[in-house]
Amino acid sequence: QEQLVESGGGSVQAGRSLKLTCTVSGFKYKPDCMAWFRQIPGKDRDGVASIDAWSTYYTKSVEGRFTISLDNTKTTLTLQMNNLKAEDTAKYYCAARQDRYCYSNDFDVAGQFDHWGQGTQVTVSS
Repeated sequence: QEQLVESGGGSVQAGRSLKLTCTVSGFKYKPDCMAWFRQIPGKDRDGVASIDAWSTYYTKSVEGRFTISLDNTKTTLTLQMNNLKAEDTAKYYCAARQDRYCYSNDFDVAGQFDHWGQGTQVTVSS
């Protein structure tokens, strides 16, 4: 049973940092593209960053502040979030897909991913 489990969310003040972790398990074949999305109530789930064997992609609002990484065994995906802003407040989700790498034109499209975690809440107060 494929499973993605996020951890590391919490409440912080603006300007501080948080590190999110996604533990990957149960995949017969490791995902080819992994990503972080975020969602606030009543809004669409938006892509934050993605990573595959060759590339990383970031949505513009987090470039220079967030860093996505994946360990060599592809079992731990992380999102280091620095200089957090109030507008980063959301529920963050780990996502994965197989048989297709990450691309700049769809790394942030939720419908292109078929495996999801349950999410972890990040709240940033100004």
